Amino acid sequence: MLFLPRNMPLKIVVLAIVLTQCLSNPVFAATPTIEEMWQMIQQQQKIIDQLKTKLDQTDNKLAETDQKIEETVASVELTADAVEQVSMRSDKGIGSRTSVGGYGELHYNNLTDDNQNIGGDDDLSRADMHRFVLFFGHEFSDNLRFWSELEVEHSLAGEGKVGEVEIEQAWLEMDINERHRVRAGLDILPIGIINQTHEPNTFYGVERNRVETEIIPATWWEAGVGLNGELAPGWNYDAVLHSGLGMPTTGGSALRPRSGRLKVAEADDQDIAFTGRIRYTGIPGLEVGVSGQYQADVTGTNDAIDMSATLFEGHIDWHHSSGLALRALYARWDFDNEALLDPDSLNADNLDGFYVEPSYRFRLPGSRLGELGIFARYSTWDERNQISGAHRFENFEQVSLGFNWWPHANLALKFDAQFEQADGPVDRVLDGINLGIGYQF
Repeated sequence: MLFLPRNMPLKIVVLAIVLTQCLSNPVFAATPTIEEMWQMIQQQQKIIDQLKTKLDQTDNKLAETDQKIEETVASVELTADAVEQVSMRSDKGIGSRTSVGGYGELHYNNLTDDNQNIGGDDDLSRADMHRFVLFFGHEFSDNLRFWSELEVEHSLAGEGKVGEVEIEQAWLEMDINERHRVRAGLDILPIGIINQTHEPNTFYGVERNRVETEIIPATWWEAGVGLNGELAPGWNYDAVLHSGLGMPTTGGSALRPRSGRLKVAEADDQDIAFTGRIRYTGIPGLEVGVSGQYQADVTGTNDAIDMSATLFEGHIDWHHSSGLALRALYARWDFDNEALLDPDSLNADNLDGFYVEPSYRFRLPGSRLGELGIFARYSTWDERNQISGAHRFENFEQVSLGFNWWPHANLALKFDAQFEQADGPVDRVLDGINLGIGYQF
């Protein structure tokens, strides 16, 4: 079969066919007659017509294919435009820029009071839905956002009920530039380790450690305005001007920092306070932080007592890729002497505490068992003795041993055993076990 280019002129095609036919005959063949030549030309014309028809059909098919390709490309472009438009509309909609999350923890405490001869029997055997929390956040734009935290404590809240409904966070934040931000509203203060990061799957032990709940005291939020950002690679800062404490000066909770949290709930007569923090996070798995706070009048402005106070806190939180980890924290309050109230008379001119917590976390065999972490913690802190008529601060010590099991990174099942003692007369010291379930989403 003779193969010829599609665009070759018809005359050249005829000539090529004739030459091919002639060359295919032996050189010694006789010269054809005019009649034979005419028959040969007619035969070749039929072949030429057939080839032309096939070429026309091929051209038509190619044209149809080109049209289909163009239609397909146009359809793809249209679809891509539609997807982009939908995406742009979705980005502006509430669904894509609003986030919902939360956490919760269920506890069981079985603790025995070893000081029953002083304050009576304070044994504890209790199940408690300690916290149920929902997060709501929204991005108004790429540089303006909102965040909130709504919490229910102890399952039931209302008149005569043990629980509470609390708004712990409700703040707005705006980016000044890529490295600095301004924030205003109801916010958790940047002090310690668990005050800002207190989801139950992020720490060991069923209950939050007593140093950070009594001395700092977590969870602690105030109304204020502040700046946060990055000073240099790995170096972060926070600076917040906020409402202060209203610490009681009489009764069983006098000069107890935790009892001075007014939680921004019609909180009257608070004086100004300032909190600052510097953190280094430039090494993977390591955080070193130092915080300081100044209270202009830690007892509030509605009394004749004008007592300033300072709080210092420093911590290290280290996690190695091998699973080894270490947390350590120290915190200290210093209260100025005041003519109408001498903190030293309550053994409270300074209140401090620290803890050290080594741990080891490892993956369990199989693909579904998750990870197990074991820990030990030594804590010592100053706390009210809770003895009627002798409202002084005494030093407590606690040793905790236990484990967390994470079948999922956001779900922890917890167990710990605690052993307490105190340096002076106190109402109770509790030994026993704690069980807990905690989750985050």
